[in-house]
Amino acid sequence: MEMNADQKKALKLLKGSGNVFLTGAAGSGKSVLIRYFLKDLPSKTFPTLASTGAAAILVGGRTFHSFFGLGIMEKGIQATYERAITNQAIIKRIKKVHGVIIDEVSMLSGPVLRTAEMIARKIRENTSPWGGIRVIAVGDFAQLPPVNLFKRQREWAFLDEVWEMSEFQPAILNQVIRTQDSTFLHILNQVRIGNISPNVKSFLTSRSVLPPSDFKGTRLFARREDVDRYNLNRLGEIDSKAYNFETIYTGKSQEIEKFKKHSPIGDSITLKEGALVMLRQNDPEGKWVNGSLGSIEKITDSELTLLLTSQREVHIKPCDFTLLNSEGDPAVTARNFPISLAWALTIHKAQGTTLDQMVADLRGLWEPGQAYVALSRARTPQGLFLDGWTPSSLKSDPLVHQFHQSLLFSD
Repeated sequence: MEMNADQKKALKLLKGSGNVFLTGAAGSGKSVLIRYFLKDLPSKTFPTLASTGAAAILVGGRTFHSFFGLGIMEKGIQATYERAITNQAIIKRIKKVHGVIIDEVSMLSGPVLRTAEMIARKIRENTSPWGGIRVIAVGDFAQLPPVNLFKRQREWAFLDEVWEMSEFQPAILNQVIRTQDSTFLHILNQVRIGNISPNVKSFLTSRSVLPPSDFKGTRLFARREDVDRYNLNRLGEIDSKAYNFETIYTGKSQEIEKFKKHSPIGDSITLKEGALVMLRQNDPEGKWVNGSLGSIEKITDSELTLLLTSQREVHIKPCDFTLLNSEGDPAVTARNFPISLAWALTIHKAQGTTLDQMVADLRGLWEPGQAYVALSRARTPQGLFLDGWTPSSLKSDPLVHQFHQSLLFSD
């Protein structure tokens, strides 16, 4: 792996000791660097914990909540803590681990993080932060925010006492790899901090144009129902045979139902030759990554032939999507082709992807960071088209900007 100066500096911190917060703007290579760091580490003693079930399925991992025995914390922090510290399976698991990766830490609230830290410290009978477990938190607070469990205001993890207690060393990736267009990067940085400057307004207005007639990209919507409706309409426009592939599930029925709420694939996938699809897993041989787009050239019962937007032809076979239980063993496995229709995606599901051509609707957004996540999927401004935008949708939290500025000052 060829690294820039920021990545080399960050890797040195990752390979050192102490807790680390790896951050950077969208497209700066956080996930790639973490995969490189983890390639020789045992997953049982240094697991990757995803902040959401959907993320856990995509990486074949387990969730932060399941690992620390948090459940949904329906009875509050103290009840969750008392239940976890008397559970023998949780005690054994937490005593055995050496370190953890917390992926997309921005989506975990401060109280959730604090409860896990309390549990770890008690179980390990160690007064050091996290009971001596090495914690590497990864994410960008300027992207998607945490789900609020206890308050209406955003319970950002960095505002909680647990963040300072954890003594995270900041590892900041300043160079965006996804796009090399300096003007576009400036616009994205302004949107990231919620600065709707005249340049931002001019740029968004200039991109509020119809895509070309031969457009082969993806549309981003805020809501799932808009995505489903658009994809089915586009599939119906193709005058060719429809093939239906049922997803085969393995696991307990109760766990399967939980899995389905977060799965990147449905109970079945209906496809036609000519359909635009997105690959939902990384290829071990590197021929494609999660988020690669392509059109289906040929369909058989056991294989799909895709022409990627890079003009590379690839052959796709069914594979497993797995969600691990709290012990790191498979709880549910779903087997089907690792693809979904890709004429449209939700902004949330698009996080982490790179799109060569895309249309986004930036009206009626409600989360801070949503507009930034959507716009930063584009590789170039020429490949970005907007159905429309409103200033009220370009939300950011000033506390996030202050926090990231403090990191730059301390780095």
